Amino acid sequence: MTPVSPERLIVLTGADGRLGSRLAFRLAAAGGRQRLLVTGRGVAPRLPDGAPLPESEVTAIPADADTRALTSAFAGADAVFLVPGRDRPGRLTRHRAAIDAAVLAGVRHVVYVSSIGVAPDAIASGARDDWRTEEYLRGTDLTWTMLRTSMFHRTPTFAVYDESSGSGQNALLRAPAGRGRVATVSHDDVADVATAVLLDEDPGRHAGLAYHLTGPEALGFDEIAATLSEAVGRTIRYVPQTVEQARALFYRSTATEVEDWITQCQAIEAGVLARVSPDVGHLAGRAARSFEVWLDDYPAEWAHLRLPSVR
Repeated sequence: MTPVSPERLIVLTGADGRLGSRLAFRLAAAGGRQRLLVTGRGVAPRLPDGAPLPESEVTAIPADADTRALTSAFAGADAVFLVPGRDRPGRLTRHRAAIDAAVLAGVRHVVYVSSIGVAPDAIASGARDDWRTEEYLRGTDLTWTMLRTSMFHRTPTFAVYDESSGSGQNALLRAPAGRGRVATVSHDDVADVATAVLLDEDPGRHAGLAYHLTGPEALGFDEIAATLSEAVGRTIRYVPQTVEQARALFYRSTATEVEDWITQCQAIEAGVLARVSPDVGHLAGRAARSFEVWLDDYPAEWAHLRLPSVR
């Protein structure tokens, strides 16, 4: 890898999240200078011995930080890695505040984590917000790169529930996705691509481009359930849901979380997330990780699916 210029500062929003923390470790390992933004109760990633990452500074910002606060947080940065907000309403407003701050702070390049299927009339609610964010970013003088991701490997594991009848050995993967297929992607693959883009000594190589980041194969939810069954050692069956059933199942989640989940599943049913893209392989320099490989690499992420006797 080409040595990283010590003059370049990269700011990571969401550095306390799954994606941001993985990226922070990669940038630190490559010698990149970075500022890690954490919000709320989030904790910045640290080395196993508790030491801070080298060449990294940590800045705490409120979850609803405005343009002024973000301008200060972005000061001196050459590039900003921008992850989308989780909550609506206000998600799009926060995205625009971050982009405005990047302009005011003199940032040169923004790498935005978007989603596959972006459009003003996208099926998935998150993809509609991402489209509006992309359009807002295009309307500035900033150079930009869009990382449009598929559903993450981890997501379907939280739609698995134990059956309420029978022996109790089986479980159901429930989702309003019909027989659609999805090329899920790992957080590691997205972090590797982001590292390649952010540390490229020729940032213009990625300017104005949108990369589609998927896993190596598109699976139906029945295949995802079968792969999970093999990993956890018990049967998990996929049961397609109606929208009404999905809303009833996720009654403990916020309205935004439920809407994002349901509409993403509807996009899967419509075939929006079925295409397998070669972009991870081209940018990361290796094949994308499959769902099966991810299960083997991260057993703690799906340990909640194991029966108590085999945990």
